[in-house]
Amino acid sequence: MSAEDNPSMAVNAEVAEPRAEQTAAPVWLFVVLFLLVYWGFVYFDQRSAWFDPQVYAPYHSLPELASYQPSQGPEAAFLALGKQKYEQVCALCHNVAGTGNLNPAQAPPFIGSEWVLGSPTRLLRIPLYGLQNPISVHGQQYTFASSMPAMGATMTDEELAAVLSYMRNSWGNKADFVKPEQVKAVRSEVGSRSQPFTPEELEKVQ
Repeated sequence: MSAEDNPSMAVNAEVAEPRAEQTAAPVWLFVVLFLLVYWGFVYFDQRSAWFDPQVYAPYHSLPELASYQPSQGPEAAFLALGKQKYEQVCALCHNVAGTGNLNPAQAPPFIGSEWVLGSPTRLLRIPLYGLQNPISVHGQQYTFASSMPAMGATMTDEELAAVLSYMRNSWGNKADFVKPEQVKAVRSEVGSRSQPFTPEELEKVQ
């Protein structure tokens, strides 16, 4: 039996045939698309460095790349020793960050201190023989409950030189390294002094 003989079959065949129709896209789809595009821009802005050559440009050789790495030579090892000894001996009073103690009667700061950045020969006398108070740092006077003991007297020349070099090159400080030979020279010059130095005495040392 053909569709011509049975009209109902013709109608069913016409209904079953798929048709392309225009329908409105859902609003949520545009919202999701907008959010994805916005997230992409934010991600790019935060992580792209805007094509900074330091991020995207390749280096031309391994030596060039190595020149940008932190120093791993003798100076780095020397400062590492100084940091270790500083945190063991000095940080208890002067703080790991060199900011000194919040209590002015405890310890002054080392950051930008004229005593730390000044003459190594003068600075060496403080840990080797101790310090009587009061002392002025950054124009502020510090009066300790007791005199600073000779905390560096038991250190070797290399250890004390490393500690002071670390102090003079940390927390934004920048000054010449202290050499073990300088420590030895001060020990020899001052000898077996038993009394701590006063700031007035230290100011006379060049």
